[in-house]
Amino acid sequence: MTTPGAEFLKARDFLIEHREDYDTAYRDFRWPEFETFNWALDYFDPMARGNDATALWIVEEGGAETKLSFAQMAERSNRVANHLRVQGVRRGDSILLMLGNVAPLWETMLAAIKLGAVLIPSTTLLNTEDLADRIERGRVAHVIAGAEDAGKFADLPGDYTKIAVVGGGAAPEGWSRFEDAYDAPANFEPDGITRADDPLLLYFTSGTTAKAKLVEHSHRSYPVGHLSTLYWLGLKPGDIHLNISSPGWAKHAWSNFFAPWNAGATVFIHIYKRFSAPDMLSVIARCGVTTLCAPPTVWRLFIQEDLKRYPVKLRDLIGAGEPLNPEVIDTVRAAWGITIRDGYGQTETTAQIANSPGQPVKSGSMGRPLPGYVVKLLDGDGTERPEGQICLMLDQRPMGLMTGYRDDASKTADIMEGGYYRTGDVAMRDGDGYLTYVGRADDVFKASDYRISPFELESALIEHEAVAEAAVVPSPDALRLAVPKAYLVLAGGWLPDRATALSIFRHIRRHLAPYKRIRRIEFAELPKTISGKIRRVELRRAEENRAVSTTRGTDEFWEEDFPELKDQA
Repeated sequence: MTTPGAEFLKARDFLIEHREDYDTAYRDFRWPEFETFNWALDYFDPMARGNDATALWIVEEGGAETKLSFAQMAERSNRVANHLRVQGVRRGDSILLMLGNVAPLWETMLAAIKLGAVLIPSTTLLNTEDLADRIERGRVAHVIAGAEDAGKFADLPGDYTKIAVVGGGAAPEGWSRFEDAYDAPANFEPDGITRADDPLLLYFTSGTTAKAKLVEHSHRSYPVGHLSTLYWLGLKPGDIHLNISSPGWAKHAWSNFFAPWNAGATVFIHIYKRFSAPDMLSVIARCGVTTLCAPPTVWRLFIQEDLKRYPVKLRDLIGAGEPLNPEVIDTVRAAWGITIRDGYGQTETTAQIANSPGQPVKSGSMGRPLPGYVVKLLDGDGTERPEGQICLMLDQRPMGLMTGYRDDASKTADIMEGGYYRTGDVAMRDGDGYLTYVGRADDVFKASDYRISPFELESALIEHEAVAEAAVVPSPDALRLAVPKAYLVLAGGWLPDRATALSIFRHIRRHLAPYKRIRRIEFAELPKTISGKIRRVELRRAEENRAVSTTRGTDEFWEEDFPELKDQA
């Protein structure tokens, strides 16, 4: 009889073996089946036993480095688990974890899994209102945070244990020192079995359109589900993997915890106070990073540099968070000979769709369904179409799909109605099975009876050198019902004046068909969630309110303001 750990390794090794053979990997991959599973105890600890390879490598801005092997991480997490048990942490307890990229973050993640506790990863950017919501709805029993953030909890109600990571200092009043855990016993004994479907993680979504939802993942859905993410990233044992992401968000767990360690790769972190593209590129080259995942904002900063000056050892490059525009991909390919590979997933899932290693990459496409995911594009009536909402078949339920929304059975039922999980995102599928992102179902709109994808228009806008960020929404219009309007954040050195607006309108006319043209632009800051996602819902409301008042924004320009555009076809 095979063990859960052996079943997990069998599935993992299959994907690594067929890393560049998508057809075989997609056709023959099977999720491992087991009733009990504890990733830290059944997989990580056996893999780490006697393993001196580097598991975690942290390079600080000033030059200080922390290197911990897999064997060290297993032992340190045992000590932390024993210490947390003494502090009162029990199976099923919720732990709000609010730490930066410091070693205790990874030690606590492993320790909590071993204990069977439920983690609520939280960014250090949260304010007291955000924390109060998480403590109440997450039923938080314990908080582990950096000493510098202890003050945020001073006036928050709740009966929860407070543990602070203090470095070499003393704990704030009312808090205990995390570092005392290193004196706890090095051997850990679990208090019982872990069911594969027991809750492990609670993520508060970023709330672009409504109050944050509370996404629940299990010991099955995230540790095992991220085998699909491993395949997308193209990770292999011995890789040095850098994912530029902040703790507290799902992507950090995706690519800074589960996927790299599923592969036996090194998690590489560079800590900085203020992001600098030259500094980051120098560290990547000096430390021999082999695989790199970064959001579009970072890639756009990278291509401002002379990439050929950096002798990188990179093999695989990933773009995540939102699709990349072709200019970025072409610039990086020209410098390093590597094509950035896009992918798609949600807080509710692991990686669903991606351009996997060794496969042709089509411009603008986010790739094909990953092993273990059966993807359908459905219209509002549930009919499969070449363009429709991205849906996952529940009779072939992917292991990376969440358990559901905590304490919201009706919302869970709504998005899983009719035998499908409905993502809320729209895509198009071509004849080769490649999927192209269109936008959120709520963001796609009609103008002059044509369906408009905000993402397509935003991609065209960002190719203009003046545009740093863009968000396109419908603007009410008496003749056309609605016209596309762009809210724009300008790059440095550009003024929000008539000349800049004219240059952008000319760019639009060269790159977009007439029915897709953006007819109005406004230079303004973009409303965002705490995770950095644009809240287009606020911009849509602003347009609706202005239609009633018939007023324009302070720095708003309309296409008809420029008679000289008539000379341009």
